[in-house]
Amino acid sequence: MSRADQHAEQAGDLEEAESGPSGLMELLGVAAVLMEADGRIDMWSPQAEELFGYTGDEAAGQYAATLLLHPEHREAGIALFAEVMETGRGWAGSFPVRHKDGSTRTVEFRNMRLTDNLGDHYALGLATDRATVRQVERKVALSSQLVTQAPIGLSVMDTEMRYVAVNGAMASMHGVPEADHVGRPFREILPGAPFTTTENQMREVLRTGRPLVDQQVVGRTRADPDNDHAWAVSLYRLEDHSGHVLGIASVVVDVTDRYRAAKAADRAQQRLRLMADGSARIGTTLEVERTAEELADVLVPDLADMVAVDILDSVLQKGRPDVGGGPALFRALAVKTAYPTDASQAIIAPGHLTTYHADHPAAHCLRTGKPLLITHLDSGELSRIAADDAAAGLLAQAGVHTDMAVPLIARGQIIGVMGLARARNPQPFDEDDLTLACELASSAALSIDNAVLHQHIRSAAETLQRSLLPQPSPRRPGLEIAARYRPAQAFSEVGGDWYDIIPLNGDRTALAVGDVMGSGIPAATAMGRLRTATSTLADLDLAPSRILTHLDKITQGLDPYLATCVYAVYDPQHRRLQVACAGHLPPVLVRAGRPPELLDLPTGTPLGVGGGFFETSELEMNPGDQLVLYTDGLVETRDDPIDKRLDALLRLLSPPYRSAEETCDRLLQQLRSPADHDDVALLIARAEPLTTL
Repeated sequence: MSRADQHAEQAGDLEEAESGPSGLMELLGVAAVLMEADGRIDMWSPQAEELFGYTGDEAAGQYAATLLLHPEHREAGIALFAEVMETGRGWAGSFPVRHKDGSTRTVEFRNMRLTDNLGDHYALGLATDRATVRQVERKVALSSQLVTQAPIGLSVMDTEMRYVAVNGAMASMHGVPEADHVGRPFREILPGAPFTTTENQMREVLRTGRPLVDQQVVGRTRADPDNDHAWAVSLYRLEDHSGHVLGIASVVVDVTDRYRAAKAADRAQQRLRLMADGSARIGTTLEVERTAEELADVLVPDLADMVAVDILDSVLQKGRPDVGGGPALFRALAVKTAYPTDASQAIIAPGHLTTYHADHPAAHCLRTGKPLLITHLDSGELSRIAADDAAAGLLAQAGVHTDMAVPLIARGQIIGVMGLARARNPQPFDEDDLTLACELASSAALSIDNAVLHQHIRSAAETLQRSLLPQPSPRRPGLEIAARYRPAQAFSEVGGDWYDIIPLNGDRTALAVGDVMGSGIPAATAMGRLRTATSTLADLDLAPSRILTHLDKITQGLDPYLATCVYAVYDPQHRRLQVACAGHLPPVLVRAGRPPELLDLPTGTPLGVGGGFFETSELEMNPGDQLVLYTDGLVETRDDPIDKRLDALLRLLSPPYRSAEETCDRLLQQLRSPADHDDVALLIARAEPLTTL
């Protein structure tokens, strides 16, 4: 193989190894002209033909100065050529050239002397259009300034995701010098899960050619490893003029301020939602424990991973904080965690009593009346918020890293403390979180205090109510008697329902059931006065209607109270029942062998209306018959029609018949629910044969 063939083969191999011709050379259209030492043209490239207009045949053998230069420029051109050939120093610059069409073009030249192996000299001229060069120079200068001076991060990577170039802004974002980027893979400069996603997106853009615009990425770099930053990333594929893929370019804008502002706005909206949620969900009942649970439900998981609500036991017992010395005694009301965790074992369980050491956040709140924020807790400081060393170990194992304690203040007095902690949530509590917790605690504290006050008032009213009711003997001549009183449940106050059993002469017994409209201690007091009046009037041996007439006048003096009442007298010797009604639900008479029936009595007006007319009805009541007197709390509900409830009462009184005691329990169990809002008085009298001693 000749040397020329070897050169050709090597050139072919090189051509295959290279990715293709230089786009820049083709863009500039560089023309090559080889001249003899005397200035005659020896070789003429196709680019020269395009630049100057002459074909190779027209140019070969011609003197370059004569062919290409106007007469007025030939002397200067020949002098420059002679200097290059004489000294061997190249010359570069622009020179006016005559195009074949007669026009003049300014051309950039690079002229140099060549020497062959025989020592003969030649001149090589490289030329390109000056306007094209200037255009490329302007683009390069503009690109260079944009890259180096722009505040936007710019980078170029090859097809293997290795950095080829970055500008200063990008290097600052990464916290890595520009020079240290070159040749290193993307994942080495930016490790971590957020950037793995970005790398996958880069490969997708590289594969498809579809750009990715303004994709937000949040992460941390060496520039600020302790804080999240946000960037808007745009990616596009780089190709040369022939479509060959060169790599990928990224344009990155730091949008951390916008990201943090958006997060702050989101947090503000979250706080507003929590406040609105708290207003709607906290204090829906007048139950102390339930109110504390509602507070915990609002806070977890939106604000805290763990919440505990404690109240001073003296507040529960006495209705006010204990001002005595010694450690305060707390009762845990509610505990909630956002997820199952052993840390819950470190928190005092609801219902249990505890005292806290002097350095505990709860003790701090009680002592100062101010909340306590602990933004960072290391393992050695967890004993500060824990009840003991074992609890501190559980908190450390759960990863608790931040804590705050907030006093529950109602009407100017501290009634308890709320504790909050985070473990899985990596963000520490801050001042905004503390402010929100204090707002919710303030609202909840008032609801808890109201519930405590209600509980004490209700307890007092119930105590008064029960003290005013008689303790019935299960037996009266010719009667088996059972009675029950059930107060209203926790979310409603005790009312003024009552029953009475009054012995009369001649073995007779007066039976009364009534309901003072209203609730609380005033209603219970009015009930006591009315019951006392009923007992006094019963001794006058008046007909039931006359008794009710006198009670109506007495009740008018209890303004603004009204009351309903059923008053009956049973005479076992004559098996006669006399009964009158004042606006009350009708009694039920259960006769042996017959369906239970609601007595069709003249209803009358409620006591206290004034001027009412009452009528006595007389019935036969034989041994085995039952008279059922009750207040509306037994049968009335907010959801069911009264007729439907009265039908249910009659069904429950149907055979098989039971004792009066068993019947009382059955009616209360079947008709009364734990959430009923009214109290109940129930009196059942079963007629028996009259026996003589």
